[in-house]
Amino acid sequence: MKEIDKLALIDFRNRKILSTRSKAKNTYYIPGGKREGNESDEDALIREIKEELSVDLDRNSLKFFGVFKAQAHGQAEGIIVKMTCYTGTYTGELQANSEIAEIVWLEHKDKINSSPVDNIIFDYCKEKGLID
Repeated sequence: MKEIDKLALIDFRNRKILSTRSKAKNTYYIPGGKREGNESDEDALIREIKEELSVDLDRNSLKFFGVFKAQAHGQAEGIIVKMTCYTGTYTGELQANSEIAEIVWLEHKDKINSSPVDNIIFDYCKEKGLID
């Protein structure tokens, strides 16, 4: 079984969770991405968020949120995505950059438009009372 190693930023505003949609796609994904080489979780997440959302994550504010696994969206059966998630603060204004077409704030009911691993994260956040 193949596992895709990804990192994600969990960010809440008004009881909604930050999500993004890539260009030419209709599915929403919690922002983040894959590490390059021997990058640490923090280095990879800081780089990916800067590339995608044009903001600077504060390394000292990053806090581990959890690891979530599911069938990888759009991949062959049995390919699993492992999403290591962090919360943290950032400076700058969120702006879609690179492959990102849209930035949105989603509620639990919107999870139907998200990837399988994001669905698990949405359920976890709803259960913890973090999102509506």
